Amino acid sequence: MLAAYRPDAPGLAPLEAEADLAKAIWIDLLEPDAEETARVEALGLSVPTLEDMEEIEISNRLHREGDCQVMTVMLPGRDAERRQFSGPVTFLLTPDRLITVRHHTPRPFETFGTRAERSSAGIGSPVRVFLGLVEEIIARQADLLEATGRVLDRVASEVYGEEANDVEGLRLALRDIGQQGELTAKVRLALFTMERMLSTFIVWNGTMKHRDPQIATLAKAQMRDINALEVHLDFLNSRVALATDATLGMINLDENAVVRTLSVVAALFLPPTLIASIYGMNFAHMPELDEPYAYFIALSAMVASAVGTWIWFKAKGWL
Repeated sequence: MLAAYRPDAPGLAPLEAEADLAKAIWIDLLEPDAEETARVEALGLSVPTLEDMEEIEISNRLHREGDCQVMTVMLPGRDAERRQFSGPVTFLLTPDRLITVRHHTPRPFETFGTRAERSSAGIGSPVRVFLGLVEEIIARQADLLEATGRVLDRVASEVYGEEANDVEGLRLALRDIGQQGELTAKVRLALFTMERMLSTFIVWNGTMKHRDPQIATLAKAQMRDINALEVHLDFLNSRVALATDATLGMINLDENAVVRTLSVVAALFLPPTLIASIYGMNFAHMPELDEPYAYFIALSAMVASAVGTWIWFKAKGWL
Protein backbone atom coordinates (compact mmCIF):
# COMPACT_ATOMS: atom_id res chain seq x y z
CA MET A 1 0.00 0.00 0.00
CA LEU A 2 1.28 3.45 -0.90
CA ALA A 3 0.30 6.64 0.91
CA ALA A 4 1.70 10.01 -0.16
CA TYR A 5 1.37 13.41 1.54
CA ARG A 6 2.00 16.97 0.41
CA PRO A 7 2.46 20.07 2.56
CA ASP A 8 -0.83 21.74 3.35
CA ALA A 9 -0.48 24.36 6.08
CA PRO A 10 -0.57 23.79 8.92
CA GLY A 11 -0.19 20.01 8.34
CA LEU A 12 -0.06 17.36 5.64
CA ALA A 13 -2.69 16.45 3.09
CA PRO A 14 -2.88 13.07 1.33
CA LEU A 15 -2.24 12.95 -2.40
CA GLU A 16 -4.75 11.36 -4.73
CA ALA A 17 -4.07 7.76 -5.69
CA GLU A 18 -2.84 8.55 -9.23
CA ALA A 19 -1.21 11.91 -8.47
CA ASP A 20 2.39 12.63 -9.39
CA LEU A 21 4.59 11.43 -6.51
CA ALA A 22 7.08 14.21 -7.27
CA LYS A 23 4.65 16.56 -5.48
CA ALA A 24 4.82 14.52 -2.26
CA ILE A 25 6.98 15.48 0.70
CA TRP A 26 6.39 12.13 2.44
CA ILE A 27 5.74 8.77 0.81
CA ASP A 28 4.87 5.82 3.07
CA LEU A 29 5.18 2.31 1.62
CA LEU A 30 3.50 -0.55 3.49
CA GLU A 31 4.29 -3.96 1.96
CA PRO A 32 4.70 -2.35 -1.48
CA ASP A 33 3.94 -4.38 -4.57
CA ALA A 34 5.94 -4.21 -7.80
CA GLU A 35 3.88 -1.36 -9.26
CA GLU A 36 4.20 0.82 -6.16
CA THR A 37 7.91 0.11 -5.94
CA ALA A 38 8.35 1.09 -9.59
CA ARG A 39 6.49 4.39 -9.05
CA VAL A 40 8.82 5.35 -6.23
CA GLU A 41 11.97 4.16 -7.98
CA ALA A 42 10.99 6.36 -10.93
CA LEU A 43 11.96 9.26 -8.66
CA GLY A 44 15.56 8.01 -8.73
CA LEU A 45 15.58 6.02 -5.48
CA SER A 46 16.14 2.35 -4.74
CA VAL A 47 13.44 0.83 -2.51
CA PRO A 48 14.82 -1.95 -0.27
CA THR A 49 12.96 -5.24 0.00
CA LEU A 50 12.01 -6.88 3.28
CA GLU A 51 14.87 -9.34 2.83
CA ASP A 52 17.29 -6.45 2.40
CA MET A 53 15.97 -4.72 5.52
CA GLU A 54 16.18 -7.87 7.65
CA GLU A 55 19.61 -8.96 6.43
CA ILE A 56 21.29 -5.65 7.20
CA GLU A 57 23.35 -5.90 10.38
CA ILE A 58 22.77 -3.27 13.05
CA SER A 59 26.20 -1.77 12.41
CA ASN A 60 25.38 -1.27 8.68
CA ARG A 61 21.81 0.01 8.89
CA LEU A 62 22.88 3.64 8.57
CA HIS A 63 24.53 4.72 5.33
CA ARG A 64 24.33 7.26 2.53
CA GLU A 65 23.68 6.75 -1.14
CA GLY A 66 24.61 10.03 -2.78
CA ASP A 67 22.42 12.72 -1.24
CA CYS A 68 20.00 10.11 0.20
CA GLN A 69 20.30 9.13 3.85
CA VAL A 70 19.28 5.49 4.36
CA MET A 71 18.38 4.69 7.97
CA THR A 72 16.82 1.45 9.24
CA VAL A 73 15.44 1.05 12.76
CA MET A 74 13.52 -1.67 14.58
CA LEU A 75 10.06 -0.64 15.77
CA PRO A 76 7.30 -2.52 17.59
CA GLY A 77 4.07 -2.92 15.68
CA ARG A 78 1.58 -5.49 14.48
CA ASP A 79 1.68 -7.88 11.56
CA ALA A 80 -1.17 -8.81 9.22
CA GLU A 81 -2.61 -11.11 11.91
CA ARG A 82 -2.53 -8.27 14.49
CA ARG A 83 0.20 -9.92 16.51
CA GLN A 84 2.69 -7.70 18.31
CA PHE A 85 6.25 -8.01 17.05
CA SER A 86 9.30 -5.90 16.23
CA GLY A 87 10.22 -5.31 12.59
CA PRO A 88 12.52 -3.11 10.48
CA VAL A 89 11.47 0.28 9.12
CA THR A 90 13.67 2.10 6.61
CA PHE A 91 13.79 5.88 6.20
CA LEU A 92 15.00 7.25 2.86
CA LEU A 93 15.65 10.95 3.43
CA THR A 94 16.52 13.15 0.46
CA PRO A 95 16.54 16.95 0.03
CA ASP A 96 13.20 16.65 -1.79
CA ARG A 97 11.17 14.13 0.21
CA LEU A 98 11.01 11.48 2.92
CA ILE A 99 10.19 7.88 2.01
CA THR A 100 9.44 5.22 4.62
CA VAL A 101 9.37 1.50 3.87
CA ARG A 102 7.80 -0.97 6.29
CA HIS A 103 6.13 -4.38 6.34
CA HIS A 104 4.17 -4.09 9.58
CA THR A 105 2.04 -1.38 11.18
CA PRO A 106 3.69 0.72 13.89
CA ARG A 107 0.95 3.06 15.02
CA PRO A 108 2.84 6.39 14.50
CA PHE A 109 2.82 5.87 10.72
CA GLU A 110 -0.97 5.66 10.80
CA THR A 111 -1.48 8.75 12.98
CA PHE A 112 1.25 11.17 11.93
CA GLY A 113 -0.44 12.19 8.68
CA THR A 114 -3.35 13.74 10.59
CA ARG A 115 -1.25 15.06 13.49
CA ALA A 116 1.69 16.58 11.63
CA GLU A 117 0.59 20.13 12.46
CA ARG A 118 1.21 19.38 16.16
CA SER A 119 4.84 18.50 15.53
CA SER A 120 7.38 20.81 17.15
CA ALA A 121 9.58 20.41 14.04
CA GLY A 122 6.93 21.56 11.59
CA ILE A 123 6.58 20.40 7.98
CA GLY A 124 8.64 23.02 6.15
CA SER A 125 11.08 20.50 4.67
CA PRO A 126 11.54 16.72 4.37
CA VAL A 127 14.03 16.86 7.23
CA ARG A 128 11.45 18.50 9.47
CA VAL A 129 8.82 15.96 8.45
CA PHE A 130 11.33 13.24 9.33
CA LEU A 131 11.94 14.72 12.78
CA GLY A 132 8.20 15.14 13.29
CA LEU A 133 7.66 11.47 12.51
CA VAL A 134 10.49 10.51 14.87
CA GLU A 135 8.84 12.64 17.55
CA GLU A 136 5.59 10.74 17.01
CA ILE A 137 7.44 7.42 17.28
CA ILE A 138 9.10 8.46 20.54
CA ALA A 139 5.73 9.52 21.93
CA ARG A 140 4.33 6.12 20.99
CA GLN A 141 7.12 4.34 22.89
CA ALA A 142 6.29 6.51 25.90
CA ASP A 143 2.63 5.46 25.61
CA LEU A 144 3.64 1.79 25.50
CA LEU A 145 5.74 2.20 28.63
CA GLU A 146 2.88 3.96 30.41
CA ALA A 147 0.56 1.09 29.47
CA THR A 148 3.11 -1.36 30.86
CA GLY A 149 3.19 0.58 34.10
CA ARG A 150 -0.60 0.37 34.40
CA VAL A 151 -0.56 -3.40 33.82
CA LEU A 152 2.14 -3.82 36.47
CA ASP A 153 0.09 -1.70 38.89
CA ARG A 154 -2.91 -3.98 38.35
CA VAL A 155 -0.86 -7.14 38.73
CA ALA A 156 0.79 -5.80 41.88
CA SER A 157 -2.61 -5.10 43.45
CA GLU A 158 -3.68 -8.66 42.63
CA VAL A 159 -0.51 -10.34 43.87
CA TYR A 160 0.11 -8.20 46.95
CA GLY A 161 -3.54 -7.63 47.82
CA GLU A 162 -5.10 -8.82 51.08
CA GLU A 163 -7.51 -11.13 49.30
CA ALA A 164 -6.06 -14.54 48.60
CA ASN A 165 -5.37 -15.36 44.94
CA ASP A 166 -5.91 -18.81 43.54
CA VAL A 167 -3.18 -20.48 41.55
CA GLU A 168 -5.00 -19.96 38.26
CA GLY A 169 -5.29 -16.22 38.90
CA LEU A 170 -1.59 -16.04 39.74
CA ARG A 171 -0.72 -17.91 36.57
CA LEU A 172 -2.72 -15.41 34.53
CA ALA A 173 -0.89 -12.59 36.31
CA LEU A 174 2.42 -14.26 35.49
CA ARG A 175 1.40 -14.43 31.82
CA ASP A 176 0.57 -10.71 31.84
CA ILE A 177 3.93 -9.92 33.41
CA GLY A 178 5.72 -11.97 30.77
CA GLN A 179 3.89 -10.16 27.98
CA GLN A 180 4.91 -6.79 29.40
CA GLY A 181 8.49 -7.99 29.69
CA GLU A 182 8.46 -8.89 25.99
CA LEU A 183 6.96 -5.51 25.13
CA THR A 184 9.61 -3.58 27.09
CA ALA A 185 12.29 -5.58 25.28
CA LYS A 186 10.84 -4.45 21.93
CA VAL A 187 10.67 -0.84 23.13
CA ARG A 188 14.30 -1.02 24.31
CA LEU A 189 15.39 -2.23 20.86
CA ALA A 190 13.41 0.59 19.23
CA LEU A 191 14.96 3.23 21.49
CA PHE A 192 18.45 1.83 20.94
CA THR A 193 18.21 1.85 17.13
CA MET A 194 16.54 5.27 17.07
CA GLU A 195 19.23 6.75 19.29
CA ARG A 196 21.91 5.49 16.90
CA MET A 197 19.92 6.83 13.95
CA LEU A 198 19.60 10.31 15.46
CA SER A 199 23.24 10.51 16.50
CA THR A 200 24.30 9.60 12.96
CA PHE A 201 21.72 11.96 11.46
CA ILE A 202 23.14 14.86 13.52
CA VAL A 203 26.60 14.18 12.11
CA TRP A 204 25.25 13.99 8.56
CA ASN A 205 23.22 17.16 9.05
CA GLY A 206 26.41 19.00 9.95
CA THR A 207 27.86 18.21 6.53
CA MET A 208 24.89 19.51 4.52
CA LYS A 209 25.55 22.59 2.43
CA HIS A 210 22.17 24.20 3.12
CA ARG A 211 21.51 22.87 6.57
CA ASP A 212 18.82 24.21 8.87
CA PRO A 213 20.49 25.46 12.09
CA GLN A 214 17.52 24.34 14.18
CA ILE A 215 17.64 20.72 13.01
CA ALA A 216 20.53 19.65 15.24
CA THR A 217 18.84 21.29 18.24
CA LEU A 218 15.58 19.44 17.56
CA ALA A 219 17.38 16.11 17.06
CA LYS A 220 19.37 16.52 20.28
CA ALA A 221 16.16 17.28 22.18
CA GLN A 222 14.68 14.04 20.85
CA MET A 223 17.80 12.14 21.95
CA ARG A 224 17.28 13.54 25.46
CA ASP A 225 13.70 12.26 25.35
CA ILE A 226 15.00 8.83 24.35
CA ASN A 227 17.52 8.86 27.22
CA ALA A 228 14.74 9.73 29.67
CA LEU A 229 12.61 6.87 28.34
CA GLU A 230 15.55 4.48 28.71
CA VAL A 231 15.83 5.41 32.40
CA HIS A 232 12.09 4.81 32.84
CA LEU A 233 12.45 1.55 30.94
CA ASP A 234 15.12 0.33 33.37
CA PHE A 235 12.75 1.12 36.24
CA LEU A 236 9.93 -0.84 34.58
CA ASN A 237 12.23 -3.79 33.93
CA SER A 238 13.09 -3.90 37.62
CA ARG A 239 9.36 -3.90 38.41
CA VAL A 240 8.81 -6.72 35.92
CA ALA A 241 11.54 -8.77 37.61
CA LEU A 242 10.14 -8.06 41.09
CA ALA A 243 6.57 -8.88 40.02
CA THR A 244 7.76 -12.13 38.41
CA ASP A 245 9.60 -13.21 41.56
CA ALA A 246 6.68 -12.25 43.79
CA THR A 247 4.12 -14.08 41.65
CA LEU A 248 6.25 -17.22 41.48
CA GLY A 249 6.71 -16.99 45.25
CA MET A 250 2.96 -16.78 45.80
CA ILE A 251 2.41 -19.77 43.53
CA ASN A 252 5.05 -21.74 45.42
CA LEU A 253 3.49 -20.82 48.76
CA ASP A 254 0.08 -21.95 47.58
CA GLU A 255 1.46 -25.21 46.24
CA ASN A 256 3.47 -25.74 49.43
CA ALA A 257 0.30 -25.32 51.47
CA VAL A 258 -1.35 -28.08 49.45
CA VAL A 259 1.67 -30.34 49.84
CA ARG A 260 1.78 -29.64 53.58
CA THR A 261 -1.91 -30.56 53.93
CA LEU A 262 -1.34 -33.81 52.07
CA SER A 263 1.70 -34.55 54.23
CA VAL A 264 -0.26 -33.97 57.44
CA VAL A 265 -3.12 -36.18 56.22
CA ALA A 266 -0.63 -38.92 55.39
CA ALA A 267 0.99 -38.54 58.82
CA LEU A 268 -2.41 -38.87 60.53
CA PHE A 269 -2.84 -42.33 59.04
CA LEU A 270 0.66 -43.55 59.81
CA PRO A 271 -0.02 -44.78 63.39
CA PRO A 272 -3.31 -46.54 62.44
CA THR A 273 -1.52 -48.08 59.45
CA LEU A 274 1.26 -49.34 61.73
CA ILE A 275 -1.24 -50.95 64.09
CA ALA A 276 -3.22 -52.49 61.24
CA SER A 277 0.00 -53.78 59.68
CA ILE A 278 1.07 -55.47 62.90
CA TYR A 279 -2.22 -57.26 63.40
CA GLY A 280 -2.50 -58.07 59.73
CA MET A 281 0.55 -60.32 59.85
CA ASN A 282 -0.25 -63.96 59.15
CA PHE A 283 1.69 -65.62 61.96
CA ALA A 284 0.26 -68.81 63.43
CA HIS A 285 0.78 -67.74 67.05
CA MET A 286 -0.42 -64.25 67.91
CA PRO A 287 -1.70 -63.98 71.54
CA GLU A 288 -4.17 -61.17 70.77
CA LEU A 289 -6.08 -63.27 68.25
CA ASP A 290 -7.70 -65.29 71.02
CA GLU A 291 -8.97 -62.22 72.93
CA PRO A 292 -12.73 -61.71 72.46
CA TYR A 293 -12.43 -57.92 72.27
CA ALA A 294 -9.12 -57.74 70.39
CA TYR A 295 -10.74 -56.42 67.20
CA PHE A 296 -12.43 -53.51 68.98
CA ILE A 297 -9.31 -52.80 70.99
CA ALA A 298 -7.25 -52.57 67.78
CA LEU A 299 -9.82 -50.27 66.18
CA SER A 300 -9.83 -48.06 69.25
CA ALA A 301 -6.04 -47.92 69.26
CA MET A 302 -6.02 -46.86 65.61
CA VAL A 303 -8.61 -44.13 66.19
CA ALA A 304 -6.84 -42.93 69.33
CA SER A 305 -3.45 -42.76 67.57
CA ALA A 306 -4.92 -40.76 64.69
CA VAL A 307 -6.72 -38.35 67.07
CA GLY A 308 -3.62 -37.96 69.18
CA THR A 309 -1.51 -37.17 66.13
CA TRP A 310 -4.07 -34.57 64.98
CA ILE A 311 -4.08 -32.89 68.41
CA TRP A 312 -0.28 -32.76 68.41
CA PHE A 313 -0.13 -31.22 64.92
CA LYS A 314 -2.77 -28.71 65.95
CA ALA A 315 -0.80 -27.73 69.02
CA LYS A 316 2.31 -27.20 66.84
CA GLY A 317 0.36 -24.96 64.49
CA TRP A 318 0.83 -27.23 61.50
CA LEU A 319 -2.90 -27.37 60.77
